[in-house]
Amino acid sequence: MKTPPVSLSEFLIDNSYFKIKMHAIVSNHFKIICKINGVKGVFIIDTGASTTFIDLKLKARFKLHSSPSIIKASGAGPDKMDTFLSKNNTIKIGGWVKTRFPIALIDLSYVNNAFDSIDTAPVDGIIGADVLKKGYAVIDYEKKYLYLKHK
Repeated sequence: MKTPPVSLSEFLIDNSYFKIKMHAIVSNHFKIICKINGVKGVFIIDTGASTTFIDLKLKARFKLHSSPSIIKASGAGPDKMDTFLSKNNTIKIGGWVKTRFPIALIDLSYVNNAFDSIDTAPVDGIIGADVLKKGYAVIDYEKKYLYLKHK
């Protein structure tokens, strides 16, 4: 007798993935809730962002200790923005946790001003490809779930 096929969710959970709910916003991004250094925040998922960023104005709130970086950021906003790097952070998304994780800080006012212009709440930061790669991310766009795996 043939066994019934399992769903994507069942398969991933059976293979040590954590299931995290994503919420669609008007800009066609997905936002998630995660904790940085034990502090809850709202972040958008950006598969095109190489790095995870937090708004520079929120440095103290997220208990980040940073130093200037020689790397300049570009993307949503002006090119060659100054960046700061904070090392040794804990990031928790659902049940997925990473310690000693580096996070960049930039001025996210351009992103949040764009969100404000479409009546969307501001975000605290951006989850980039560094987290998605470390977590072997699978994104179920239809059901609006992000799956991250501990290795």
